[in-house]
Amino acid sequence: MPSWDLLLTNARIATMQESDVAYGVIENGALGIADGKIAWVGLESELPSGINCKALSLHNRWLTPALIDCHTHVVFGGNRAEEFEQRLMGVSYEEIAKAGGGILSTVNATRSASSDELANSAAVRLHSLAREGVATVEIKSGYGLDVENELKMLRVARSLAGLSGISTSTSFLAAHAVPAEFAGKADQYIEMLCEEALPQAAEAGLVDAVDAYCESIAFSTDQIARLFETAQALNLPVKLHADQLSDSGGAELAASFHALSADHLEYTSNEGISALADAGCVAVLLPGAFLTLGETQLPPIDTLREKQVPIAVATDCNPGTSPVCSLRSAMNLATSLFKLTPEECLAGTTREAARALGLLHDRGTLEKGKRADVAVWNIGHPRELSYWLGLNELSDLFIGGREIFRS
Repeated sequence: MPSWDLLLTNARIATMQESDVAYGVIENGALGIADGKIAWVGLESELPSGINCKALSLHNRWLTPALIDCHTHVVFGGNRAEEFEQRLMGVSYEEIAKAGGGILSTVNATRSASSDELANSAAVRLHSLAREGVATVEIKSGYGLDVENELKMLRVARSLAGLSGISTSTSFLAAHAVPAEFAGKADQYIEMLCEEALPQAAEAGLVDAVDAYCESIAFSTDQIARLFETAQALNLPVKLHADQLSDSGGAELAASFHALSADHLEYTSNEGISALADAGCVAVLLPGAFLTLGETQLPPIDTLREKQVPIAVATDCNPGTSPVCSLRSAMNLATSLFKLTPEECLAGTTREAARALGLLHDRGTLEKGKRADVAVWNIGHPRELSYWLGLNELSDLFIGGREIFRS
Protein backbone atom coordinates (compact mmCIF):
# COMPACT_ATOMS: atom_id res chain seq x y z
CA MET A 1 0.00 0.00 0.00
CA PRO A 2 1.55 3.37 -1.02
CA SER A 3 2.23 5.73 1.87
CA TRP A 4 2.57 9.28 0.56
CA ASP A 5 2.59 12.65 2.28
CA LEU A 6 0.10 14.32 -0.06
CA LEU A 7 -2.02 13.47 -3.07
CA LEU A 8 -3.18 16.25 -5.40
CA THR A 9 -6.29 15.16 -7.31
CA ASN A 10 -8.77 16.53 -9.82
CA ALA A 11 -5.98 18.36 -11.61
CA ARG A 12 -5.00 19.30 -15.12
CA ILE A 13 -1.27 18.74 -15.40
CA ALA A 14 1.29 20.29 -17.73
CA THR A 15 4.23 17.98 -17.06
CA MET A 16 6.48 19.90 -19.52
CA GLN A 17 8.11 16.63 -20.51
CA GLU A 18 9.29 16.51 -24.10
CA SER A 19 6.51 14.72 -25.95
CA ASP A 20 4.22 14.95 -28.95
CA VAL A 21 1.52 16.35 -26.65
CA ALA A 22 1.69 20.13 -26.24
CA TYR A 23 2.91 21.07 -22.75
CA GLY A 24 2.98 17.34 -21.88
CA VAL A 25 -0.63 17.68 -20.75
CA ILE A 26 -2.44 15.09 -18.64
CA GLU A 27 -6.17 15.80 -18.26
CA ASN A 28 -8.00 14.50 -15.19
CA GLY A 29 -4.69 13.89 -13.49
CA ALA A 30 -3.25 13.38 -10.04
CA LEU A 31 0.16 13.81 -8.45
CA GLY A 32 1.51 12.12 -5.32
CA ILE A 33 4.26 13.50 -3.10
CA ALA A 34 6.44 11.51 -0.69
CA ASP A 35 9.59 12.58 1.14
CA GLY A 36 9.83 15.76 -0.91
CA LYS A 37 9.75 13.89 -4.22
CA ILE A 38 7.10 13.19 -6.83
CA ALA A 39 5.96 9.67 -6.02
CA TRP A 40 3.43 9.35 -8.81
CA VAL A 41 1.95 11.41 -11.66
CA GLY A 42 -0.65 10.36 -14.18
CA LEU A 43 -4.34 9.88 -14.84
CA GLU A 44 -6.37 9.90 -11.65
CA SER A 45 -8.26 6.85 -12.92
CA GLU A 46 -4.99 4.92 -12.87
CA LEU A 47 -3.98 5.72 -9.29
CA PRO A 48 -2.73 2.75 -7.26
CA SER A 49 -5.34 1.38 -4.91
CA GLY A 50 -5.23 1.76 -1.14
CA ILE A 51 -3.28 5.02 -1.01
CA ASN A 52 -2.63 6.13 2.56
CA CYS A 53 -2.21 9.91 2.64
CA LYS A 54 -3.86 13.29 2.82
CA ALA A 55 -5.68 14.13 -0.42
CA LEU A 56 -6.32 17.62 -1.75
CA SER A 57 -8.70 18.25 -4.64
CA LEU A 58 -7.54 21.03 -6.97
CA HIS A 59 -10.99 21.46 -8.53
CA ASN A 60 -9.65 21.32 -12.09
CA ARG A 61 -6.83 23.81 -11.51
CA TRP A 62 -3.59 23.45 -13.46
CA LEU A 63 -0.33 21.98 -12.16
CA THR A 64 3.00 22.84 -13.74
CA PRO A 65 6.58 22.40 -12.61
CA ALA A 66 7.49 25.30 -10.35
CA LEU A 67 9.31 27.97 -12.31
CA ILE A 68 13.10 28.37 -12.42
CA ASP A 69 14.92 31.68 -12.90
CA CYS A 70 18.25 30.51 -14.30
CA HIS A 71 20.09 33.86 -14.64
CA THR A 72 19.95 36.52 -11.92
CA HIS A 73 22.14 38.98 -10.06
CA VAL A 74 19.72 39.50 -7.16
CA VAL A 75 22.43 40.08 -4.51
CA PHE A 76 23.75 43.62 -4.80
CA GLY A 77 24.01 46.91 -2.93
CA GLY A 78 22.21 50.12 -3.90
CA ASN A 79 20.52 50.62 -7.26
CA ARG A 80 21.20 52.38 -10.54
CA ALA A 81 17.99 54.31 -11.15
CA GLU A 82 20.06 57.39 -11.99
CA GLU A 83 21.77 55.54 -14.84
CA PHE A 84 18.39 54.29 -16.00
CA GLU A 85 17.36 57.92 -16.32
CA GLN A 86 20.61 58.77 -18.15
CA ARG A 87 20.01 56.04 -20.72
CA LEU A 88 16.54 57.43 -21.35
CA MET A 89 18.26 60.72 -22.14
CA GLY A 90 20.45 59.05 -24.75
CA VAL A 91 23.62 58.06 -22.90
CA SER A 92 24.77 54.57 -23.93
CA TYR A 93 25.58 51.72 -21.56
CA GLU A 94 29.17 51.73 -22.82
CA GLU A 95 29.52 55.47 -22.14
CA ILE A 96 28.19 55.07 -18.62
CA ALA A 97 30.56 52.16 -17.93
CA LYS A 98 33.60 54.05 -19.26
CA ALA A 99 32.71 57.04 -17.03
CA GLY A 100 32.91 54.88 -13.90
CA GLY A 101 29.24 53.96 -13.74
CA GLY A 102 27.67 50.69 -14.67
CA ILE A 103 28.88 47.60 -12.89
CA LEU A 104 31.60 49.45 -10.97
CA SER A 105 29.09 51.74 -9.24
CA THR A 106 27.27 48.67 -7.97
CA VAL A 107 30.62 47.21 -6.90
CA ASN A 108 31.21 50.19 -4.62
CA ALA A 109 27.73 49.89 -3.09
CA THR A 110 28.06 46.13 -2.64
CA ARG A 111 31.46 46.35 -1.01
CA SER A 112 30.07 48.91 1.43
CA ALA A 113 27.03 46.82 2.36
CA SER A 114 27.04 44.29 5.17
CA SER A 115 26.03 40.69 4.61
CA ASP A 116 22.76 41.33 6.45
CA GLU A 117 22.00 44.35 4.29
CA LEU A 118 22.65 42.36 1.12
CA ALA A 119 20.56 39.43 2.34
CA ASN A 120 17.63 41.60 3.40
CA SER A 121 17.43 43.47 0.11
CA ALA A 122 17.82 40.30 -1.95
CA ALA A 123 15.15 38.52 0.09
CA VAL A 124 12.60 41.10 -1.04
CA ARG A 125 13.39 40.33 -4.66
CA LEU A 126 13.28 36.57 -4.08
CA HIS A 127 9.91 36.91 -2.35
CA SER A 128 8.59 38.66 -5.45
CA LEU A 129 9.78 35.75 -7.59
CA ALA A 130 8.35 33.11 -5.25
CA ARG A 131 4.91 34.73 -5.29
CA GLU A 132 4.87 34.08 -9.02
CA GLY A 133 5.67 30.38 -8.69
CA VAL A 134 9.49 30.41 -8.79
CA ALA A 135 11.13 27.65 -6.72
CA THR A 136 14.75 27.78 -7.94
CA VAL A 137 16.86 30.87 -8.55
CA GLU A 138 20.41 31.05 -9.87
CA ILE A 139 22.36 33.85 -8.12
CA LYS A 140 25.63 35.26 -9.43
CA SER A 141 28.40 37.04 -7.61
CA GLY A 142 30.29 39.67 -9.61
CA TYR A 143 29.76 42.89 -7.69
CA GLY A 144 32.54 42.23 -5.18
CA LEU A 145 35.48 41.83 -7.58
CA ASP A 146 37.92 40.94 -4.80
CA VAL A 147 38.32 37.82 -2.72
CA GLU A 148 36.61 39.12 0.42
CA ASN A 149 33.55 40.58 -1.25
CA GLU A 150 33.03 37.85 -3.82
CA LEU A 151 32.97 35.33 -0.97
CA LYS A 152 30.61 37.61 0.94
CA MET A 153 28.18 37.66 -1.96
CA LEU A 154 28.32 33.90 -2.42
CA ARG A 155 27.72 33.27 1.28
CA VAL A 156 24.71 35.56 1.18
CA ALA A 157 23.40 33.73 -1.89
CA ARG A 158 23.73 30.41 -0.08
CA SER A 159 22.00 31.79 3.04
CA LEU A 160 19.00 33.02 1.06
CA ALA A 161 17.76 29.48 0.52
CA GLY A 162 17.11 29.17 4.24
CA LEU A 163 15.63 32.64 4.53
CA SER A 164 13.25 32.39 1.57
CA GLY A 165 12.46 28.70 1.14
CA ILE A 166 13.59 29.00 -2.48
CA SER A 167 16.38 26.75 -3.72
CA THR A 168 19.42 28.74 -4.84
CA SER A 169 22.21 27.87 -7.26
CA THR A 170 25.36 30.01 -7.11
CA SER A 171 27.61 31.17 -9.94
CA PHE A 172 31.07 32.69 -9.44
CA LEU A 173 31.05 35.76 -11.71
CA ALA A 174 34.10 37.66 -10.51
CA ALA A 175 35.11 38.04 -14.19
CA HIS A 176 32.27 40.53 -14.56
CA ALA A 177 34.34 43.71 -14.82
CA VAL A 178 37.88 44.85 -14.06
CA PRO A 179 37.86 46.56 -10.64
CA ALA A 180 39.38 50.02 -10.22
CA GLU A 181 42.42 48.67 -8.37
CA PHE A 182 43.29 46.54 -11.43
CA ALA A 183 42.58 49.24 -14.05
CA GLY A 184 44.66 48.48 -17.13
CA LYS A 185 45.72 45.15 -15.65
CA ALA A 186 42.98 42.75 -16.69
CA ASP A 187 45.40 39.85 -17.16
CA GLN A 188 46.68 40.25 -13.60
CA TYR A 189 43.11 40.38 -12.32
CA ILE A 190 42.25 37.11 -14.09
CA GLU A 191 45.40 35.59 -12.60
CA MET A 192 44.25 36.61 -9.11
CA LEU A 193 40.87 35.02 -9.73
CA CYS A 194 42.49 31.79 -10.90
CA GLU A 195 45.04 31.56 -8.12
CA GLU A 196 43.13 32.99 -5.16
CA ALA A 197 39.46 33.89 -5.42
CA LEU A 198 38.01 30.91 -7.29
CA PRO A 199 40.00 28.23 -5.40
CA GLN A 200 38.96 29.77 -2.07
CA ALA A 201 35.30 29.99 -3.09
CA ALA A 202 35.35 26.41 -4.34
CA GLU A 203 37.09 25.16 -1.19
CA ALA A 204 34.36 26.82 0.90
CA GLY A 205 31.67 25.00 -1.10
CA LEU A 206 30.15 28.23 -2.35
CA VAL A 207 30.27 27.65 -6.12
CA ASP A 208 27.94 25.63 -8.33
CA ALA A 209 29.22 27.07 -11.62
CA VAL A 210 31.68 29.64 -12.98
CA ASP A 211 30.43 32.47 -15.17
CA ALA A 212 32.17 35.34 -17.00
CA TYR A 213 31.37 38.36 -19.15
CA CYS A 214 32.87 38.09 -22.64
CA GLU A 215 32.69 41.53 -24.24
CA SER A 216 34.92 44.40 -25.39
CA ILE A 217 34.10 46.34 -22.19
CA ALA A 218 34.84 43.31 -20.02
CA PHE A 219 37.09 40.30 -20.82
CA SER A 220 38.51 38.68 -23.94
CA THR A 221 38.05 35.08 -24.98
CA ASP A 222 41.68 34.34 -24.07
CA GLN A 223 41.27 35.76 -20.56
CA ILE A 224 38.05 33.86 -19.95
CA ALA A 225 39.56 30.65 -21.32
CA ARG A 226 42.23 30.92 -18.62
CA LEU A 227 39.52 31.20 -15.95
CA PHE A 228 37.49 28.34 -17.43
CA GLU A 229 40.55 26.10 -17.44
CA THR A 230 40.85 26.74 -13.72
CA ALA A 231 37.16 25.95 -13.28
CA GLN A 232 37.60 22.66 -15.12
CA ALA A 233 40.55 21.77 -12.91
CA LEU A 234 38.26 22.33 -9.92
CA ASN A 235 35.51 20.17 -11.53
CA LEU A 236 33.16 23.14 -11.82
CA PRO A 237 30.87 23.62 -14.82
CA VAL A 238 30.92 26.93 -16.68
CA LYS A 239 28.50 29.32 -18.33
CA LEU A 240 29.00 32.60 -20.16
CA HIS A 241 27.55 36.04 -20.81
CA ALA A 242 28.09 35.85 -24.57
CA ASP A 243 27.69 38.17 -27.56
CA GLN A 244 25.36 40.65 -25.87
CA LEU A 245 26.79 43.83 -27.39
CA SER A 246 28.89 42.42 -30.23
CA ASP A 247 29.92 39.12 -31.80
CA SER A 248 32.96 38.53 -29.63
CA GLY A 249 33.19 34.80 -30.23
CA GLY A 250 31.50 34.11 -26.91
CA ALA A 251 29.22 31.35 -28.15
CA GLU A 252 32.13 29.46 -29.69
CA LEU A 253 34.12 29.88 -26.47
CA ALA A 254 31.23 28.57 -24.37
CA ALA A 255 30.81 25.61 -26.68
CA SER A 256 34.51 24.78 -26.60
CA PHE A 257 34.24 24.33 -22.82
CA HIS A 258 30.88 22.49 -23.06
CA ALA A 259 29.28 25.23 -20.99
CA LEU A 260 25.93 24.64 -19.36
CA SER A 261 24.65 27.75 -21.09
CA ALA A 262 25.48 30.79 -23.16
CA ASP A 263 23.38 33.80 -22.19
CA HIS A 264 22.15 36.90 -24.10
CA LEU A 265 23.37 35.97 -27.64
CA GLU A 266 21.94 38.97 -29.49
CA TYR A 267 24.98 39.17 -31.80
CA THR A 268 25.86 35.48 -32.06
CA SER A 269 26.71 34.28 -35.57
CA ASN A 270 25.34 31.21 -37.31
CA GLU A 271 28.67 29.53 -36.63
CA GLY A 272 28.28 30.29 -32.94
CA ILE A 273 24.80 28.77 -32.87
CA SER A 274 26.08 25.64 -34.62
CA ALA A 275 28.82 25.34 -32.01
CA LEU A 276 26.28 25.61 -29.19
CA ALA A 277 24.13 22.93 -30.81
CA ASP A 278 27.06 20.56 -31.22
CA ALA A 279 28.11 21.08 -27.59
CA GLY A 280 24.62 20.71 -26.13
CA CYS A 281 24.66 24.20 -24.57
CA VAL A 282 21.45 25.94 -23.55
CA ALA A 283 20.75 29.40 -24.97
CA VAL A 284 19.44 31.63 -22.16
CA LEU A 285 17.50 34.61 -23.50
CA LEU A 286 17.14 37.73 -21.37
CA PRO A 287 14.40 39.99 -22.74
CA GLY A 288 14.51 42.31 -19.71
CA ALA A 289 18.03 43.45 -20.60
CA PHE A 290 17.08 43.71 -24.27
CA LEU A 291 14.19 46.00 -23.34
CA THR A 292 16.04 48.09 -20.76
CA LEU A 293 19.04 48.74 -23.03
CA GLY A 294 16.81 49.59 -26.00
CA GLU A 295 18.53 46.90 -28.03
CA THR A 296 17.44 46.40 -31.62
CA GLN A 297 19.55 43.38 -32.59
CA LEU A 298 17.36 40.35 -31.92
CA PRO A 299 18.85 37.04 -30.80
CA PRO A 300 18.89 34.57 -33.72
CA ILE A 301 15.74 32.77 -32.61
CA ASP A 302 15.00 31.03 -35.91
CA THR A 303 18.55 29.67 -36.11
CA LEU A 304 18.38 28.46 -32.52
CA ARG A 305 15.19 26.60 -33.38
CA GLU A 306 16.61 25.24 -36.63
CA LYS A 307 19.71 23.93 -34.87
CA GLN A 308 17.56 22.60 -32.00
CA VAL A 309 19.45 24.53 -29.32
CA PRO A 310 17.45 24.39 -26.06
CA ILE A 311 16.10 27.85 -25.21
CA ALA A 312 15.67 29.10 -21.64
CA VAL A 313 14.25 32.44 -20.48
CA ALA A 314 15.30 34.33 -17.34
CA THR A 315 14.90 37.72 -15.68
CA ASP A 316 18.59 38.73 -15.54
CA CYS A 317 17.44 40.61 -12.42
CA ASN A 318 20.15 43.21 -11.78
CA PRO A 319 20.34 46.88 -10.83
CA GLY A 320 21.70 48.22 -14.11
CA THR A 321 20.49 46.53 -17.27
CA SER A 322 17.48 44.45 -16.19
CA PRO A 323 15.69 45.67 -13.04
CA VAL A 324 13.14 42.88 -13.45
CA CYS A 325 11.90 40.89 -10.44
CA SER A 326 9.16 39.04 -12.31
CA LEU A 327 9.84 35.86 -14.28
CA ARG A 328 6.27 35.96 -15.56
CA SER A 329 7.00 39.39 -17.04
CA ALA A 330 10.15 38.01 -18.67
CA MET A 331 8.00 35.29 -20.24
CA ASN A 332 5.60 37.87 -21.62
CA LEU A 333 8.48 39.98 -22.94
CA ALA A 334 9.97 36.92 -24.63
CA THR A 335 6.73 36.49 -26.58
CA SER A 336 6.33 40.14 -27.53
CA LEU A 337 10.00 40.98 -28.22
CA PHE A 338 11.45 37.65 -29.37
CA LYS A 339 8.28 35.97 -30.70
CA LEU A 340 8.73 32.84 -28.59
CA THR A 341 5.57 30.80 -28.25
CA PRO A 342 3.91 30.47 -24.82
CA GLU A 343 4.93 26.81 -24.76
CA GLU A 344 8.55 27.75 -25.50
CA CYS A 345 8.41 30.30 -22.67
CA LEU A 346 7.04 27.82 -20.14
CA ALA A 347 9.57 25.20 -21.22
CA GLY A 348 12.22 27.91 -21.01
CA THR A 349 11.38 28.66 -17.40
CA THR A 350 10.99 25.02 -16.32
CA ARG A 351 12.64 22.22 -18.30
CA GLU A 352 15.25 24.21 -20.20
CA ALA A 353 16.02 26.47 -17.25
CA ALA A 354 16.74 23.35 -15.21
CA ARG A 355 18.96 22.10 -18.04
CA ALA A 356 20.83 25.43 -18.03
CA LEU A 357 21.68 24.89 -14.35
CA GLY A 358 22.60 21.23 -14.72
CA LEU A 359 19.55 20.30 -12.64
CA LEU A 360 17.25 18.63 -15.17
CA HIS A 361 17.78 15.27 -13.47
CA ASP A 362 16.14 16.70 -10.34
CA ARG A 363 13.53 19.29 -11.41
CA GLY A 364 12.05 21.19 -14.34
CA THR A 365 9.41 18.61 -15.31
CA LEU A 366 6.74 16.75 -13.38
CA GLU A 367 8.05 13.18 -13.35
CA LYS A 368 8.27 10.43 -10.77
CA GLY A 369 11.43 10.71 -8.71
CA LYS A 370 12.03 14.41 -9.28
CA ARG A 371 11.85 16.97 -6.52
CA ALA A 372 8.26 17.97 -5.77
CA ASP A 373 8.54 21.57 -6.97
CA VAL A 374 4.98 22.14 -8.10
CA ALA A 375 3.00 25.28 -8.94
CA VAL A 376 -0.80 25.33 -8.87
CA TRP A 377 -2.53 27.91 -11.07
CA ASN A 378 -6.00 29.41 -11.40
CA ILE A 379 -5.87 29.49 -15.20
CA GLY A 380 -7.80 28.07 -18.12
CA HIS A 381 -4.68 26.96 -19.99
CA PRO A 382 -0.87 27.17 -19.49
CA ARG A 383 -0.57 29.62 -22.38
CA GLU A 384 -2.01 32.24 -20.01
CA LEU A 385 1.23 32.24 -18.02
CA SER A 386 2.88 34.14 -20.90
CA TYR A 387 -0.25 36.05 -21.91
CA TRP A 388 -1.00 38.10 -18.81
CA LEU A 389 1.28 40.96 -17.74
CA GLY A 390 0.85 41.94 -14.10
CA LEU A 391 -1.84 39.39 -13.22
CA ASN A 392 -0.68 36.69 -10.80
CA GLU A 393 -2.79 33.52 -10.98
CA LEU A 394 -0.66 31.42 -8.61
CA SER A 395 -2.80 29.41 -6.20
CA ASP A 396 -0.23 27.23 -4.40
CA LEU A 397 3.51 26.66 -4.53
CA PHE A 398 5.23 23.53 -3.25
CA ILE A 399 9.02 23.38 -3.01
CA GLY A 400 10.46 20.00 -2.16
CA GLY A 401 6.94 18.88 -1.27
CA ARG A 402 6.51 21.64 1.30
CA GLU A 403 3.81 24.24 0.78
CA ILE A 404 5.53 27.63 0.54
CA PHE A 405 2.70 29.83 -0.67
CA ARG A 406 -1.09 29.69 -0.87
CA SER A 407 -3.25 32.48 -2.25
